[in-house]
Amino acid sequence: MISQAGLAACRFLEWDSKFFGFRIARLQHSRLNQEALDEALAWCRKEHIDCLYFLADSDPTTVALAESAHFHLVDIRVTLETHPQNGMPPVDGAPIRSWMPADISRLRSIAAASHQDSRFYRDGHFPVERCEDLYGTWIEQSCGAEGTQVFVAEVAGKVAGYVSCHARAQEGSIGLLGIADEARGRGLGRNLVLQALAWFRDQSTNSVSVVTQGHNVAAQRLYQKAGFTTQSEQLWYHYWSEGRLDGSNH
Repeated sequence: MISQAGLAACRFLEWDSKFFGFRIARLQHSRLNQEALDEALAWCRKEHIDCLYFLADSDPTTVALAESAHFHLVDIRVTLETHPQNGMPPVDGAPIRSWMPADISRLRSIAAASHQDSRFYRDGHFPVERCEDLYGTWIEQSCGAEGTQVFVAEVAGKVAGYVSCHARAQEGSIGLLGIADEARGRGLGRNLVLQALAWFRDQSTNSVSVVTQGHNVAAQRLYQKAGFTTQSEQLWYHYWSEGRLDGSNH
């Protein structure tokens, strides 16, 4: 393990590793010094880590060290937040309802095509089909999970979009928001977000957060129009060991 003297600590990610077929870990802290970086990379070599995730603050020293060690910037993580007390249910547009078991296949299909701005796609080393299955699995597991609600929007009787809502204590988060390609431009995203905020309000949730990509300006505008404001920006880096840069599986 990395010594307590360093700022960084690494954690092996069993689920990610099994899902993607690589040995994947995460740097637990958001800043680096040279000692911490050296220890992290030594740990990765010892543990035969293929890919190391690093969510970094935009600290100049941390950024310089990460990039000098060939960490690759794959995303800018933008966190927005609002207080849902004034949330309203949708008043126009397509019907919004709670998910049903019969929706799962359609939800997975929409999810497979809706999140291509994410760091996993942009990395370039993860197989596209595994990225698609990641979000299909995510939305399916959200349906029926404790403390979670999934709302769907319908167009002409067919599921055309979804939003997943997670509430714990007095804090909530929007997990996934996806709209079918053929249903874009109808205001479904707005109505789904408003429905989510109404649900959070009914759960007596004080604050709601959502994470999106820095380059996804459309998503940021959607949330801002619903009352969200930007709280933080961080940098997602992926470090691939030299023997894994071809992205091949074991």
